[in-house]
Amino acid sequence: MGLSLRNRRYRSRRPSMHTVTDLRAEGNYTLWLRFDDGLEGHVYLGDLVATRTFRALSDQERFFRVAIDPVSNVVTWEGGINLDPDVLYRDLASKAVAALH
Repeated sequence: MGLSLRNRRYRSRRPSMHTVTDLRAEGNYTLWLRFDDGLEGHVYLGDLVATRTFRALSDQERFFRVAIDPVSNVVTWEGGINLDPDVLYRDLASKAVAALH
């Protein structure tokens, strides 16, 4: 057998296409993000916070303790709650395109 499951767990995933360079939590479960190519804006996460997986973030104090993981570049909270920066980027990019039309 090639790599054991244990070793696979620690292999790095594909690199993110987009890097979050600045981030802050704002009221009403909204994140403001800036990416390395200059795209910036707000992403509303209230619907996500209402799900079972992300319910822990319904505590506003915990939500405000968001950070960027320096190794994986994911948006993260304590307890292993992570968001893929590419998904957040697509959300912001689609809003920017919609605003042009």
